[in-house]
Amino acid sequence: MFAATALPISVAQAASPVTKSSLSPADALKLMKQGNENFRSEAPSLAANGRDRRLELARGQAPFCVLVGCSDSRVSPEILFGRGLGELFIVRNAGNTVDTAALGSIEYAVGVLGVPLVIVLGHQSCGAVAAAVDVVEKNATFPGVIGEMVQPIVPAVLEARSQGGDLLEASVRSNARRVAKRLTTQSLVIKDALSGGKVNVVGARYGLSDGQVEWMEDI
Repeated sequence: MFAATALPISVAQAASPVTKSSLSPADALKLMKQGNENFRSEAPSLAANGRDRRLELARGQAPFCVLVGCSDSRVSPEILFGRGLGELFIVRNAGNTVDTAALGSIEYAVGVLGVPLVIVLGHQSCGAVAAAVDVVEKNATFPGVIGEMVQPIVPAVLEARSQGGDLLEASVRSNARRVAKRLTTQSLVIKDALSGGKVNVVGARYGLSDGQVEWMEDI
């Protein structure tokens, strides 16, 4: 559980050195959807990653999407959404969960940088979610702090278990949806941006085998 926090206006003003993204939440989501379609169809990438873009970004950043994703090496956000340098503000850890550090990063992006879209992206065959499933189904234990890491995912597994079907894949979807929902209800920064129509928060699930992103906008 993370605590709700509010960002002082003075901090937001002082830490925003460049013009914020002019995209609306809907337009930002449209770009991400199109980027994934291009990735799946293997269309040539138009992402800006060259010298001129690097020099531009040296003056400051104005990303248009926060991507909360899993650390899994098969799920590289810029690649599967066809985005370039400075476009995505990425928070990654095993299981795409949100702790205090992750929440602060997301709130900085939304409250200071003015990012209009937050995506919480789970993925097919997620190892962290599979570990949480083993905790629920087999009372499994893990070395080090791995067990503590997967504990926040356990409620998603319990929710998914009551729905039937493939427990792992249902848990992946449940976890992404629950994390996205918590952001909208427990962060004052995000709640303020939502009430002002400045941001949208959606859940999503990436298919490793087909490359397709499934969107969960009704969180």
